[in-house]
Amino acid sequence: MPVVRIGAHVRAAGGIVLALERGDEIGAEAIQVFTQSPRMWKPSQYSDEVLASYRAAQTAHPRVTATYCHATYLINLASSDPALYEKSSDCLLANLAVARGMGSSGLVLHVGSHKGSGLADALPQITDALERALEEAPTVEGEAPCPILLENAAGAGGTVGRSFEELGKIIDATGGRGDLGVCLDTQHLWASGVAFATVEDANDTIAALDDAVGISRLGCLHLNDSKVEFGANKDRHENIGDGTIGEGGLAALLGHPALESLVAILEVPGTGDGPRDVDVAAARRALDAGRALRAA
Repeated sequence: MPVVRIGAHVRAAGGIVLALERGDEIGAEAIQVFTQSPRMWKPSQYSDEVLASYRAAQTAHPRVTATYCHATYLINLASSDPALYEKSSDCLLANLAVARGMGSSGLVLHVGSHKGSGLADALPQITDALERALEEAPTVEGEAPCPILLENAAGAGGTVGRSFEELGKIIDATGGRGDLGVCLDTQHLWASGVAFATVEDANDTIAALDDAVGISRLGCLHLNDSKVEFGANKDRHENIGDGTIGEGGLAALLGHPALESLVAILEVPGTGDGPRDVDVAAARRALDAGRALRAA
């Protein structure tokens, strides 16, 4: 029976192929990397040869079976500032081009914030930027085009994607493109007041996602515990088992049959340098507990 694969966000410093080994060292079955510095506009430049080398190394790797990319945090497709919006649109295109060059299974994106003006006003420009990137980013012959995965937000301020309905509206506004999907972050769900710590709540959450977006569009999970309480509307990740969700609180969701074969990517702090082998082990315990809970 296929099960969730546990992945981890790792550094790509020193050469992107090294990211595969960093994932392997901690026992991850998939990795996530930034396509450029998360807090700088300047895109990373990779030659076609470097990208081809990465794809070959990924295909041949015995443990790490998938790569996901994360777009820079500076992107704000909902901004009312024309200059910021144009920079964001250009940056998204550059990030997707790298992700596709790497053979990535998805580019995770924080859509941005409308600063209180409402999603309706920002929706046309959001969809324009998404469609531009998806149409203009080059593809690699023989590789499936990397989709953009819209990440749910923790619910602070005017952030876009604070509900499944908002994510669904964005996808619908593009005509329901097949190369748009979603990434669910457990900490963001928890912080935005979406319950999933019991089997009943997890079932309701997955049903709500299916109704608003479609479960087939769920491209990956971000598996994180939370430093803040349920409904706090703050994006604060914690190591699995050390936060307010806990291993047991993640189990019911991880064990849901609709999530079989997905990748669950750790974005936890570790001791300051990101996920460790003990964090991967904690994630696997939560997954095993979820499967046992569902089998009982």
